Amino acid sequence: MNRSEFARRRKRLMQAMGKESIAILPNSPVRQRNRDVEHSYRSDSDFYYLTGYAEPESVAVLVPGRPAGEYLLFCRERDPLMETWHGRRAGLEGALERFGADDAFPITDIDEILPGLLENRERVFYTMGCNSDFDTQVMAWIKLLRQKSRAGVHAPGEFISLDHFLHDMRLYKSAAEVKAMRTAARISAQAHCRAMQVCRPGMMEYQVEAELLHTFMMGGAREPAYPSIVGGGENGCILHYTENESVLKDGDLLLIDAGAEYEYYAADITRTFPVNGRFSTAQRQLYELVLKAQYAAIKQVRPGKHWNQPHEAVVRVLTEGLVELGLLKGSVAALIKSEGYRKFFMHRTGHWLGMDVHDVGDYKVGDEWRVLEPGMVMTIEPGLYIPAGSKGVAKRWWNIGIRIEDDVLVTKEGCEVLSRGVPKEPDEIEALMATGRS
Repeated sequence: MNRSEFARRRKRLMQAMGKESIAILPNSPVRQRNRDVEHSYRSDSDFYYLTGYAEPESVAVLVPGRPAGEYLLFCRERDPLMETWHGRRAGLEGALERFGADDAFPITDIDEILPGLLENRERVFYTMGCNSDFDTQVMAWIKLLRQKSRAGVHAPGEFISLDHFLHDMRLYKSAAEVKAMRTAARISAQAHCRAMQVCRPGMMEYQVEAELLHTFMMGGAREPAYPSIVGGGENGCILHYTENESVLKDGDLLLIDAGAEYEYYAADITRTFPVNGRFSTAQRQLYELVLKAQYAAIKQVRPGKHWNQPHEAVVRVLTEGLVELGLLKGSVAALIKSEGYRKFFMHRTGHWLGMDVHDVGDYKVGDEWRVLEPGMVMTIEPGLYIPAGSKGVAKRWWNIGIRIEDDVLVTKEGCEVLSRGVPKEPDEIEALMATGRS
């Protein structure tokens, strides 16, 4: 994504903030994994959305109307010795030349400089509660300014969370963002296809996970967007199963929920397929029901529909199908009203998708479900989960966990399934798996 994309975002945010305001965005801190080993670093999504800057120990400041420059970046200076050990830094020069800052200062000088920037500003846009150490630092600056009130210094009197403005911006994806998400979805689809082709009874779940990660990286995505779920048999009935340490058994289904992150944008795809390459009768019956529900939900993704309509479509199709198969008893209307389906389908049909896999953005505006508009991206992921020992359920249904998830972009005409590159029709899945066995 080029500099102009980030500049447009900052300009739009500052227009929404208005004059006499200041916004402060700290980047994510470095997280310790164990002893002297750190987790792989990733910038805070809000911070990166406005800056494109991916180094730790950095703070972005937006000051609308400031004559000396509206976008300031506090960051690490160049340091040949530290760069020898830990890698290159952009430094103050890079902050200006590569990342479009109007001015840049050493992060070590922030306590000296930032209180002066806060002086005589009416309001501060800052999200409290995300970084307690930085919260304390901001409050110390405000306290310092209040102590100078007799000298005519005016401290900001109003704090506003950045979330309200920034997260609504992030909900609507630009052309550049959609391009990145298409790439993330394409790479992820290739990984799911690879998993189907290599899967065999006797493999370990983590061996299939290794194929996913390998395909992600070979496609240009350095990280998964979230820990991959690779659950065979009974493990597929655990919604957020991530141990991935069991043996894949002949006759079981394998549920894979995995997506790559490409240029800070996530894909989120789930497919379920038979470990041995052939669906049993019971597996196919439930699978085709989930697929029917997903198709019904995707039809509801278009401008003018509201957020909950895909979920309503899924609930109706699944409830009707479960009654037909004998897994639920009673009238469809009564079962929907009493949420009887939740015994087998206990989660929502989807979520927003973007820089975060469960992306930001309100699902309701006021008390009403949000109306879908072009540029929004969401997942559609109905499922059915029947663990062993389910009361009143015949054994042929036990240990069947099925979820089918796609990434869907709302367009002007309707929608685009970004993750269409991986098959989901049962015959297509069996045909693809057969190519890996020939």
